[in-house]
Amino acid sequence: MGVQIDLSKALDKAYEDKSVTEILDAPPSALAGLTEKHDAALAEALGITTVRQLGSNKFFALAGVLVALEGKLG
Repeated sequence: MGVQIDLSKALDKAYEDKSVTEILDAPPSALAGLTEKHDAALAEALGITTVRQLGSNKFFALAGVLVALEGKLG
């Protein structure tokens, strides 16, 4: 059984029909709201050049966990 997820609002139009692997290998600007200027800034500041690197970056991962935990911890 396959799983379908509509990512059209989360991706730049050019990446809406790409595979997950192609999206992960794409520059961060493949994500809706990010531009080539963001690509350059992420590459220069953190060495991040792909969506995969952005998603697996320890700082972004920690921030995501903290946001998810907000309100769940006393």
